Amino acid sequence: MTEFINELLVSHGVNLENAGLLTRSILIVLAIIFSIIANFIAKRIIITVIARIIAQTKSKWDDIFFERKVFEKLSHFAPAAVLYFMLPLALEGNDRIISISINAVYIYMIIISILVLNSFLNSILDIYSAKEVSKEVPIKSFIQSLKIVVYFIAVILIISIVFSKTPIYFISGMGAFMAILLLVFKDVILGFVAGIQLSANKMLANGDWIEMPKYGADGEVMDVALTTVKIQNWDKTVTTIPTYALISESFINWRGMQLSGGRRIKREVCIDINTIKFCTDEMVERFSKIRYIAEYMEHKKKELAEYNKLHNLEDSGTANKRQLTNIGTFRAYVVAYLKNHPMINQEMTFIVRQMAPAKYGLPIQIYVFCKDKAWANYEGIQSDIFDHILAIVPEFDLRVYQSPAGIDFAELKNLK
Repeated sequence: MTEFINELLVSHGVNLENAGLLTRSILIVLAIIFSIIANFIAKRIIITVIARIIAQTKSKWDDIFFERKVFEKLSHFAPAAVLYFMLPLALEGNDRIISISINAVYIYMIIISILVLNSFLNSILDIYSAKEVSKEVPIKSFIQSLKIVVYFIAVILIISIVFSKTPIYFISGMGAFMAILLLVFKDVILGFVAGIQLSANKMLANGDWIEMPKYGADGEVMDVALTTVKIQNWDKTVTTIPTYALISESFINWRGMQLSGGRRIKREVCIDINTIKFCTDEMVERFSKIRYIAEYMEHKKKELAEYNKLHNLEDSGTANKRQLTNIGTFRAYVVAYLKNHPMINQEMTFIVRQMAPAKYGLPIQIYVFCKDKAWANYEGIQSDIFDHILAIVPEFDLRVYQSPAGIDFAELKNLK
């Protein structure tokens, strides 16, 4: 082509020296024009056709690739390819300028490759995040690590092009520099290793409720990245924790509770020990009319009567024969009440137990599981249960223990 244009110019009266310069100028202009045309065809025609094809497909992954502009960034290779093939023709005989121009095109292509790979990896992450498995095994840290590797390779390639050396030359000369890199990228390396452990052992996933008091974190995991984990606390603040801290230190993950059949209720009611006593006949009669324990009372009355009769204890003193106590009857009532509660999971651990007496009285601990695990609903159900239990305590001639308040001392003074 160069000879054809040169001969054409000479035939039209242009001298040989000017014809050569003018030929190169024309070829350079043609290269620029063809690259613009190639860019127009790639962006306006090919991308438009691809967009229409994607719009007609039912799959979502191609839509994600299009939204992430993978195809649009690939189109930048079209003008680069034109310049790559045409510049040597336009600059024929100027090896130095050709070398610089081609190297510039190489660098441009490497930059475009980085942008394409970045969009491609982001698309892969979006596609994976839409799947259920992403909640258990997040891969964002791996994608970020892969991006760092890509950037590192790209930088090495660009430097090797600029200095006209092979990439191996620079890689082999980085041995002494690696110690500095390890210090600079310490958090990245630790985060990468921690990310592998967290994902492999399924220790953490987006949406998990975790607690890490040292960092003031108590909420849901928003994002598991290469170097940090973001947690949105229940007060809507956001706590950022280094990824490797989740491996080197302890934290509580409530995922097990969320996946189970219930959320634990563990609370105590402290009974004033001074109010604990044996049941009188009047108390037994009164307790027998309580719906939840009517059957229990009948069974106990028969059992105790038979025992006392068998051992000739019917006319014996209170200390000798078996009798019901108000605290035991109250505990039986709490069990029956919770057994009949529709929001208590009867298949999970169910305990109503008496703890060791303490300075705050005799603790009766309720250890059961609520079917509704949503925080607000759970708290409402738990409050309703203890509202009822606290209100029913006096019916068993018991009293809930509480430390004396000012009004207690005032009433005591009035009694005097």
